[in-house]
Amino acid sequence: MTDNPLIQLAQAAHAWQTRDVPVAVEHDTRRAVLDWFGSMLPGCLEGPAVALSHAVASEQGQGAAVSYVDGQRGSARHAALLNGTASHTAEFDDIFRDGGYHPGSPTISAALAVAQAEGASADAFRRAVIGGYEVGCRIAMALQPSHYRDWHITATVGTMGAAVSTAMIKGCTAEQIGNSIAIASSFAGGHQENLQGKGQTKPLHCGHAAEAGVLAGLAAAAGVTGSRDSLHADHGYAAASSDTTGNWGMALAGLGDWTPISRMTFKNHGCCGHIFPTLDGLRVLQAQHAFGPADIDGIEVEGYGPTASICDRLDVTTPQDARFSVQYCVAALLYMGAVRLAAFTPEALARADLRAFMPKVRVTEDPEIAAAYPSRRQARLRVTLKDGSVLKHFQPTRKGDPDDPLTDAELVAKFDELAGLAVTQDDAARLRRCVMATDELPGSVPLHPANQSAA
Repeated sequence: MTDNPLIQLAQAAHAWQTRDVPVAVEHDTRRAVLDWFGSMLPGCLEGPAVALSHAVASEQGQGAAVSYVDGQRGSARHAALLNGTASHTAEFDDIFRDGGYHPGSPTISAALAVAQAEGASADAFRRAVIGGYEVGCRIAMALQPSHYRDWHITATVGTMGAAVSTAMIKGCTAEQIGNSIAIASSFAGGHQENLQGKGQTKPLHCGHAAEAGVLAGLAAAAGVTGSRDSLHADHGYAAASSDTTGNWGMALAGLGDWTPISRMTFKNHGCCGHIFPTLDGLRVLQAQHAFGPADIDGIEVEGYGPTASICDRLDVTTPQDARFSVQYCVAALLYMGAVRLAAFTPEALARADLRAFMPKVRVTEDPEIAAAYPSRRQARLRVTLKDGSVLKHFQPTRKGDPDDPLTDAELVAKFDELAGLAVTQDDAARLRRCVMATDELPGSVPLHPANQSAA
């Protein structure tokens, strides 16, 4: 067997074209697609995808791919760009924990757009999603954790996952799939300042990754080639974007034995995943001791690197800021009972009680917890009550992670909540049935806005 990671990954993706798909893997894939739709649809209502749809309206053109943002059919690249941007706006998209990576936004956005454009079957679409997750998630493992210091890994590696899914739907050979990865590695971008800083660029990272991945996959299908050493060479992608030429031994371990789409985290909170252990731990303490925000004198949160470096923020002026603030999300959980979309409305952001509580939350990095990142996402909490008592809790995982997964019922409830904001109940129910229980390509017709009656 070759020791070239690009070739190994391309061969693994190609194998998913014809190998038996275990029933459990197919079900996991359907769950990922349903979660993508639920995460994507609220982003069609407001945010950068809406503005972007006006900016690129002249590019709609002819095609069968559906952009759910503008309700129009057009090219696969156009639909992937808009749907990919929308799917990362509400911050509810899935996570591959071991890579710190959101594969669904770029991969499914690309795969569905190309499948619709090509008239592909639902089976071919799901296989392309599995293969795109296989490659993207394993590349993410090889680059982390140092890649994340400067780069938004969903923006970068997502381009390669999208390219693979595109190439697979186009029926590419393993060599062509490898070329799609190589080409995509030159398109991959998206830095941390546009993740952590002000502005609305972060969701565009995923839209661009989906669109650029489609371009890379189409180019490879047409015969364009790239360097077979693009991932691991001294001047390759890993060396250019991380501290090494890639931890490929770890990333490729178990290739062919397990596939990443069966190890996904589905978000239970509408904020940055680095905040989840804190929120889950607070829920445990509240269930045990029945305290409310008025009883609390202070909260100390000890987490891993990004908990402190990205999510320790008191300066919150926008929904994007709030979704990346431990202080805001803790206050929202305590006062509103949940950190879902309602926590990030203008009315919630203006609440004086949430603002007054935020300075009570202190965030630091714990070396032991940091050493377990990214394979473990943990937090240690210390809640001091006004009566002087101190409550302590260690949260070893997150609700929604593979070791504490959302049930099908919980995942469906999340989808119904999010989709119901954007489309009619009939459309939401029809889409859910299509994704989870039929062999039809989902979402092949535009959906009706929630304030309209289904035609």
